[in-house]
Amino acid sequence: MSPKSLLLPLLLCAAPAFATDYVQAPGSALTFAGKYQGEVFTGKFPGFTTMFSFDPAQLATAKLDVAIPLATATTGNDDYDGELRGDDFFASAKFAQAHYVATKFRALGGNRYAADGTLSLHGISKPVTLEFTWTPGAKPVLAGKATVSRLAFGVGGGDWADTTLIPDAIAVAAKVVFVPAE
Repeated sequence: MSPKSLLLPLLLCAAPAFATDYVQAPGSALTFAGKYQGEVFTGKFPGFTTMFSFDPAQLATAKLDVAIPLATATTGNDDYDGELRGDDFFASAKFAQAHYVATKFRALGGNRYAADGTLSLHGISKPVTLEFTWTPGAKPVLAGKATVSRLAFGVGGGDWADTTLIPDAIAVAAKVVFVPAE
């Protein structure tokens, strides 16, 4: 029997590699930042949840799913928070949740990756790329950043569409700590 004929049965029996499934653990944060009349403001979504299926060696099987309850948005400023959750911005009574799903991943070198996904916000779905680092371990960490055009999603329209008051580009950052899903 030739070495090639011995290798064929081994290749046929080899199981395909699949990504590891993870769920979000305590210590995670999803934040946003922008400017209002030149003053920087920051906020967070404390109620977000993340599911992640990932193996850096198997990017074709990766999937990221993030649910963001918009009524949890907080800046620490009661006036901003009321406006943010209200009809002029998130309209959280009508659009309770934003959702980000990515199924296409690219390696950027080292432990850096890009997730090309779709953000559904305010009844509108648009592509958004999340660039992130992946730190493996017992509790792996995804640390990423994206820029979201608020006006492309109809957030802050009307009088708030004036980009001299609030710029269109909003920075979003995530630090998600994971544990393997059970």
